[in-house]
Amino acid sequence: MENEAHVTDFFLGTTTPAGFKGYFDHLADEGGRQMYLIKGGPGCGKSTLMKHLAARTAEPIQRIHCSSDPDSLDGIIFCERNAAVVDATAPHVLEPSAPGADEIVFSLYDTIRPALLQPHKAEVKALFARNSCLRGRAARYIASVGSLLLDNRRAAACCTDFEKLRRYAGRLAARLLPSQNAAGDEQIRFLSGITPQGCIFYESTVTALADRFVVFQDDTGACSRVILQVLREQALARGHSIITCPCALYPDEKFDAILIPQLRLAFLTSNPWHPCHFAGQRNIHCTRFQDAQRLACYRARMHFNFRAAEDLLQQAIALMAQAKACHDELETYYRAAVDFAAVDARLQAFAETLGLPALQNSDVSAMVKGKPQ
Repeated sequence: MENEAHVTDFFLGTTTPAGFKGYFDHLADEGGRQMYLIKGGPGCGKSTLMKHLAARTAEPIQRIHCSSDPDSLDGIIFCERNAAVVDATAPHVLEPSAPGADEIVFSLYDTIRPALLQPHKAEVKALFARNSCLRGRAARYIASVGSLLLDNRRAAACCTDFEKLRRYAGRLAARLLPSQNAAGDEQIRFLSGITPQGCIFYESTVTALADRFVVFQDDTGACSRVILQVLREQALARGHSIITCPCALYPDEKFDAILIPQLRLAFLTSNPWHPCHFAGQRNIHCTRFQDAQRLACYRARMHFNFRAAEDLLQQAIALMAQAKACHDELETYYRAAVDFAAVDARLQAFAETLGLPALQNSDVSAMVKGKPQ
């Protein structure tokens, strides 16, 4: 796209210490959004389809990236028409609950020509198995990272004055969150994720949605976890529309950010995994809520945990990169077996269903096959 001022980027699923965690099934509940589910094998053009659809609208959109390959898309959310197109295959499998009503399914499975794929059955099955093995190993390293950093958070929590922390969070909410005559609503998105390219944090999304930044400097998350919980509750109670961004390592336990586009306001956590550097940001150093002398007693233990977690994280990233390479090889077999004329026809029908301009057949086929446009 030449002009992407209307685009914001998120993840909707990522590998956590507890395994893959996704919020794809929450999308339909966000204001009764119309869901379009794409089904298909690797290399059939699912991500390409979404990139083409996104390129043909000037309305605000959210690009949902794949944490296993951030250059690929898992979804596109059209904000004005309240519709979402998502990859509904593993590991974020979605099945329609009311086919044709709540969800419209577009399948690309029948574009695969089995006669061209079956001679390579052994290689394909071996690559699927290897990919799964590598992803599983990466997940175990991430689980170890989570255990070490959780130990640090618990140590820091022992030194934290939570009563003082909650009072501060309440005052902050009173100053920055005016009451609205409306019901609050919430979208859930990951602003960061662990990927084969390393830890990615979509700073451009923050600056697209906000120009006021309140940043909680908190290496362990012991304080920011509580502050952001209070701010989320207050924002919803005061009638704001918010985007809540869970922590990629502990999505069920803590948030890393709360974005309030209508106020052009962002509350963010800054730590070694995703440091925040925004012009004019207001920094809140969370050590002010902690007993420095008591915290010093844990310093050696916490330093060891941080260093070990960094080493383990790099191992996880390396394994994820190997898994992506394996998946890329798998896609070559499928691309050779795909009927791209059928894919083109399916993409044209999809664009028409969404009321978007027609696609150029030659452009679509070239992009799916990986040829220059």
